[in-house]
Amino acid sequence: MPILNRIAEFHKDMEAWRHDIHQHPETAFEEHRTADVVAKRLESFGIEVHRGLAQTGVVGVLKAGNGRRAIGLRADMDALDVHETNKFSHASTIPGKMHACGHDGHTTMLLGAAKYLAETKNFDGTVYFIFQPAEENEGGGRVMVEEGLFDKFPAEQVYGMHNIPGIPVGHFAVRPGPMMAAYDIFEVTVNGVGAHGAMPHQGVDPVMIGSQIVVALQAIVSRYTDPMDTAVVSTTQFHSGDAWNVIPQTAVLRGTVRTFKKEVQDRVERQIEEISRAVAQGFGATIGWRYERRYPATVNSEQETEIAARAASTVAGLAKVNRNPTPAMGSEDFAFMLQARPGCYIWIGNGDRPGSCMIHNPGYDFNDEILPLGASYWATLVEQELSKDVQRKQAAE
Repeated sequence: MPILNRIAEFHKDMEAWRHDIHQHPETAFEEHRTADVVAKRLESFGIEVHRGLAQTGVVGVLKAGNGRRAIGLRADMDALDVHETNKFSHASTIPGKMHACGHDGHTTMLLGAAKYLAETKNFDGTVYFIFQPAEENEGGGRVMVEEGLFDKFPAEQVYGMHNIPGIPVGHFAVRPGPMMAAYDIFEVTVNGVGAHGAMPHQGVDPVMIGSQIVVALQAIVSRYTDPMDTAVVSTTQFHSGDAWNVIPQTAVLRGTVRTFKKEVQDRVERQIEEISRAVAQGFGATIGWRYERRYPATVNSEQETEIAARAASTVAGLAKVNRNPTPAMGSEDFAFMLQARPGCYIWIGNGDRPGSCMIHNPGYDFNDEILPLGASYWATLVEQELSKDVQRKQAAE
């Protein structure tokens, strides 16, 4: 695969950058050290640096030639609240925090591309290197957009990339339309009547009622969602009671909803509430209700998907770019940037070795072998989309 020669030359440097970031993981909006590392590295490349969006966000600005076009490339910087079980030398030094999703690698690949592009400037226009905090759960991408990311850095298009274990090294996957699902959360509080555990007839048991609600909610997907659509409703928490012999007063159910279409999302939200209220009422209880739409679906635009696929094919070869992967039910707050600008979110293979684990696992580690591949993809995308030859042709016309 044609990794750019100059990027291959500093592969070992990129490994060192990633290992340093991996050893010092920081979670949402606390990425102060990581942001310092990124900013100093960009400055050392001669790239203009801006800080402060979403508290710890960093944006590098690199211009070449006289072209007026501008594109944004985004990497996420944050880690997860996970206890790392790996024993290698670059394992996390922060108890309970870990780069279990590969954001250390994403940051490093974009830094590698920035170094190369700053040296070569083989493009005509402006590149915005967007290093985003708080992708996990807290919506740092949304905050950057709300605080004026694309007003201050007016990219016409924006691109993101994520590693995926199970996809072979040297392969990419991308498709137009939905790539990742919307992410919502719900909370149902069942309000019953407490009683002695030996005299349940004197109370209204929220544990029993909550259990009926959990089962009933599964009908939303199996019986009320078109089989050609996709949805997941998972109750992931059930909290109630403190004593062996006491029927508690309340029970709290929490869970997550994943969808791709807004009309499906709207209906699922409505049905969770309706079913919960109806079940509770049937047993003489009431409910408290909360529903939050955290991340929208990650939806790639047609034209930008073709641009991303062309760059990936140039680097990896046509046969190694899956143009119709199955969308994932996980979520990604890059979706907020795609709502603000057309763009594309692509997957890069992290390897399919026996025993390798999926992201968010305490034994996960980003594969250093793909660092120059990802950096070459970013650089190729910029050189193709902001091609000097294209700009000269347009100027002549």
